[in-house]
Parts: sequence; C-alpha cells; structure tokens
Amino acid sequence: MSEESIFSVDTLVKYMGNDDKALGIVAKIVRDACAPGLEPFEQAGAALREGRLDDAGKIFHSVRGSIGALGAKRLVSASLKLEQAIAEQRGDAIPSLFAALESEYQLVLRDAQDWLQRNTPAAG
Repeated sequence: MSEESIFSVDTLVKYMGNDDKALGIVAKIVRDACAPGLEPFEQAGAALREGRLDDAGKIFHSVRGSIGALGAKRLVSASLKLEQAIAEQRGDAIPSLFAALESEYQLVLRDAQDWLQRNTPAAG
C-alpha cells in the first residue's frame, strides 16, 4: 500500500479498542462523515462559479477536517493544494485542483462504503 492512503480507519479502530464496540463507533463516524455525499462539492462548485472564494475555501476546509479523520491522506493533500490556490486567488489553477479533489473525494466515498459493507453486521 502506498504512503498516501485513500481511506484507512484501521488505526482509528485500534485506538478505540479494536473490538466490536470500536467497530460500531468507527462505522458511525464513517457513515456521518460520508452522509453529505457530493453535496459539499456542489455547494463549493457553485461558490467558485459565483466568485465566492472564501465560502468555497471554508467548505473544502470543513470536508478536509471531517474526511481527513478517516485516514484520507490523498484527499487532505489535494484539499490543501486547492485551499492554497483559493487563498492566493490563482483562478487558473482552481478548476483542475477542484476536479482532482472531487475525484479523491469520490474514491474516499467508494472505499468508505466498501469498508462499511465489510464491517457492519447485517441488520436483523
């Protein structure tokens, strides 16, 4: 596995006790973090198109905080690059950085969903 992970909550599970209770808590954290789906990107994309760079930057910062806790190192890295471009108002760089971040976010959502399916007991 590469140094830069898409999604990894193994450390979090171990830190929480590495048992069924820990798995349950981490599963809730993962579900809550992923619950907004692509909505933050739709909001941030609209903010960028409307020139509200500060609003877009705040949304990306928030996503980075909630999803970063899930071991999403690649997403954190992509978000920091985009947030920096927004802060420096480098409009030429923003579209490609936004696309890269959105792509990473979709990978995190996919991997998180896979993890939840493997680690959540079937409802019964």
